[in-house]
Amino acid sequence: MQCLKFVVALGLLMGTWAQINVLRPECDSPEAEEAAVAAQDFLNSQHSHGYKYALNRIEDIKIITKLDGEKTYELEIELLQTDCHVLDPTPISNCTVRPKVQTAVEGDCDVVLKNVSGAWTVTAFKCKTDESTEDICLDCATLLSLNDTKALDFVQASLGTFNNMTENVTFSLLEVGRMSSQIVSGGPIYLAEYIVAEANCTGDVCEPLNAMATLGICSAKGLNFQHTVDCKMFPNMINVLDSNSTAAASPAFHVHTSNHSMHGLRHHKLTARHDPLSLLSAESAESAESAEVVPVAPAADPVPATDPSQAAPVADPAPVADSASDSSNSSQLPEIVFKRDVAAVVADTPAAHAAPVPLVPVCPGRIRFFD
Repeated sequence: MQCLKFVVALGLLMGTWAQINVLRPECDSPEAEEAAVAAQDFLNSQHSHGYKYALNRIEDIKIITKLDGEKTYELEIELLQTDCHVLDPTPISNCTVRPKVQTAVEGDCDVVLKNVSGAWTVTAFKCKTDESTEDICLDCATLLSLNDTKALDFVQASLGTFNNMTENVTFSLLEVGRMSSQIVSGGPIYLAEYIVAEANCTGDVCEPLNAMATLGICSAKGLNFQHTVDCKMFPNMINVLDSNSTAAASPAFHVHTSNHSMHGLRHHKLTARHDPLSLLSAESAESAESAEVVPVAPAADPVPATDPSQAAPVADPAPVADSASDSSNSSQLPEIVFKRDVAAVVADTPAAHAAPVPLVPVCPGRIRFFD
């Protein structure tokens, strides 16, 4: 009976083997780039606080193709925080990545996508967001907790200064983006970035208006009693779409006050995960199904071999790297489909008559900003 069970299981497994093909294209190939940008746009659309993140590097990519043509992409990407808030409709391509001296924030994400007839759909992701303390100078500003009481008092003082400069319009604090302190010749000063919304005030109580409210971002520097503040209003946000096909900017309001519980966080994190079990199932589909791994090597002219003994040895297939998995429960998020005009990229194996081409590492890809 045990033998019969083994034969049946082996038969099912072998039947699945023939249905899976795994490609390992170059991380900087057009197809990998399109998939990574789709993942970047989706992650930004799920990120409801803080700033947008830009793609810095494609760490790894696997494309699993079934006989019916369905493609599943497993990506490992690195993102960097920009100076554009998630409520700012500025396209991510026009946003500036924060330099290291401003305490850069990095997101490392594993993303599973599908591509059906040119439509990208993210089915699962898992992200870890950390700040970088490399190349921080002694006189550089140091990030403070988003619930730092004294820094929040400075934010309110600078907002009061801005409201005194406006006529017939009052703005209320919508969200604190970043707060930091810096040592200068006269002692420590505060630097803050925060989002404001046009508000309706009754006495000392102000509430943001509805979705039609004017929104903007303010930058302040100094102390409670002496500071500078500059606020720039966002363009009309109704039905705004990112030019890179991200989801429409959300007008959802989340007010931060001094008693807002941020648990000592010094920056806004990307959404941590969505359906991480799909990350594990995608890996299982590859490893348990003896997927035929086809590394995509750069094209090269065939080299004639007059002596069979002189022929170049056949390179082993590139190893399949497992993505990190997480079995934690997650909140269910709606799938967002990204429509793109993507030229088909066909990965061909070397012709049978050509001499074997030694495989070279094709991942990770290029660094767009800094390492």
